[in-house]
Amino acid sequence: MAEEQEQQSRTVTIDGTEYKLADLSDNARQQLVNLRVADTEVRRLERQLAMARTARRAYARVLQGELPSE
Repeated sequence: MAEEQEQQSRTVTIDGTEYKLADLSDNARQQLVNLRVADTEVRRLERQLAMARTARRAYARVLQGELPSE
C-alpha cells in the first residue's frame, strides 16, 4: 500500500512544469524512459570522446618528439 501511494505521488519536471507520473499516459511514461536511456548513452559517449581526445593529444606530443629538427 505504501508503495502504491509513493508511485502516485512521484513527479517529474519537464520544461519547468511538474507532472505526476500517474497522470501521464503510458506513451508519455515510455518516452521518459527513452529520454533517460538516451541521456545515459550521451554521457557514455561523452566520456569515450574525452578519452579519445586525451589519447590524441598524447599521440600528437609523441609525434612532435619524433619529427626531425629543422
